[in-house]
Amino acid sequence: MRWPALLGLTALAACSQSGQPVRMASPGMQRFITGNAADVVTPTRGLWVAQGGGDDVDLNYARMGEFGGGGDFVVLRASGKAEYNDYIFGLCRCDSVETLVFSSREAAYDPAVAETIRNAEALFIGGGDQSNYVKYWKGTPVEDAINHVAAKPAPIGGTSAGMAVLGEYVYSAMGTESLTSAVAMADPFAPDVTLERDFLVLPGLEDLLTDQHLQERDRIGRTLALLCRIMEAGWSRAPRGIAADRETAVHVDPADRTAEVFATADHPTPYAYFLRPTRPPDRCRPGLPLTLLDVDVYRIGPGGRFDLDDWKGSGGIHYRLGVRHGVLESSRGEVY
Repeated sequence: MRWPALLGLTALAACSQSGQPVRMASPGMQRFITGNAADVVTPTRGLWVAQGGGDDVDLNYARMGEFGGGGDFVVLRASGKAEYNDYIFGLCRCDSVETLVFSSREAAYDPAVAETIRNAEALFIGGGDQSNYVKYWKGTPVEDAINHVAAKPAPIGGTSAGMAVLGEYVYSAMGTESLTSAVAMADPFAPDVTLERDFLVLPGLEDLLTDQHLQERDRIGRTLALLCRIMEAGWSRAPRGIAADRETAVHVDPADRTAEVFATADHPTPYAYFLRPTRPPDRCRPGLPLTLLDVDVYRIGPGGRFDLDDWKGSGGIHYRLGVRHGVLESSRGEVY
């Protein structure tokens, strides 16, 4: 039962079958449920879904519902309300869709909240501001519950800010402004360059940074700067990155560690980028422009595939990027 302390199962189930989300409140959060309020248990398979923001890719939720065995689908947010409920419920063929909207860290210590997440057969993290996810969840039972779902394994996804927190390394957005490529390349130690690690644990996404809204917001330079900072901090000698354009999703199967790309129909830049530095930065120092050369890039669109173990792709294009004295350069002329 999802609401043992708030409402009996019979009453809640009757309300939730009306076609409208049921709204409940806990300290520091709101909860909305569509479908069956009782917990179900179904067989699950792992699938990591990382979308670069923008309009949602319908296939994300259809596949997550399939890999979740049609069980309970939970959406985690720190803004908005129940906008995802009916949309996902119509695509995932799930027993229920429940949205939890956090407004404080206090809610992450509510046992009923952690239990709802742990019982999920599919889990999706919405967009917004990833600094809230780090502030509200890191080191709490909610973080443990998300990692429990990953370990089942069951499908976990995220869009925009939700994609940002899926890798081992996270651009945490703790600065006063959203980090731009220009700022990051001019000074990789600028105050807005903030990183987090050891947050979520999704097998296959170790030693990896994710970035999003890539072409739309011209962020590939900041992705390189963040990879540089990871190396400079000694977290990794050769970190990797996956970055996606808006309306574009990367689906990773943790069983064989292969990735596929999907996008909304007719989106003009439906690409994902797999990046790996091949050498340490020549210069990554506070107050000085970045120099990081020879970064391998493989770009794929829908129909392409990428092997995360071998770090090789098919159906896309390979080129190299670099930053020299704070300025991007590309072996193919075009940065994207």
